Amino acid sequence: MRTSLRVGIAGAVAVATVLTGGTARATPPGPGVTAKLISQKTVGDTDYVVREITVPPGQATGWHYHDGPLYAVVRQGTLSHFDSGCASDGVYAKGDFVQEPAGPDHVHIGRNLGDTPLVLDVLYVLPHGSPFSEDAPNPGCPFG
Repeated sequence: MRTSLRVGIAGAVAVATVLTGGTARATPPGPGVTAKLISQKTVGDTDYVVREITVPPGQATGWHYHDGPLYAVVRQGTLSHFDSGCASDGVYAKGDFVQEPAGPDHVHIGRNLGDTPLVLDVLYVLPHGSPFSEDAPNPGCPFG
């Protein structure tokens, strides 16, 4: 990861960070998808969550959305990101910054279409007590 991006994430973590366990998913993540808690903090009515997400080759996160914005950096591999219209809305390589807006109108899935594990450093900014993500059914895409 580029030093400036690592410093940016470290700064965000220092300001405030949070992680709780994941929730059941209507479209579960693929086998081997893991999340490691890095840091957590609640400030006022906001939970800040920093996690390391690993997605093995050929696997996906499952369809979901977030109750607050998400900010991430690709540490390893390539993230293929798809929206609820089944269209690719971004392909992110090592060092790239990813931002996901909040709300049920932003259902998406992250897929690892490469041959190496995808590793993301992720900061979630959530209303206090909200789950890390909200389940969503597959919107009719031939994958996920």
